[in-house]
Amino acid sequence: MTNSQEAAVLEAIYQALRTLNEERAADEQIAIGPDTCLFGEGSALDSLSLVSVIVDLETAVSDQFGKPISLTDDKAMSRDPVPFTDVTALKTYILELLA
Repeated sequence: MTNSQEAAVLEAIYQALRTLNEERAADEQIAIGPDTCLFGEGSALDSLSLVSVIVDLETAVSDQFGKPISLTDDKAMSRDPVPFTDVTALKTYILELLA
């Protein structure tokens, strides 16, 4: 993957999180960065919020790269740790799917 592809995937993740923040109250905003915890202990996302982010992200990445991806298949869920632990892990997993 090129740096521009990495940057595009990272921006897609950030945009999905910004969209989620638009739906939240000011005191419930998620800090967005490479270490933002998405799943597990310390996550600011509940299960519905995580699903919303995943759906937005699958659509955005598939549209941008012209390749359908699924972030919730058996391959993703059987990884240890799961690729949703933080933004960096999710970016890495998406880049693997696009390779």
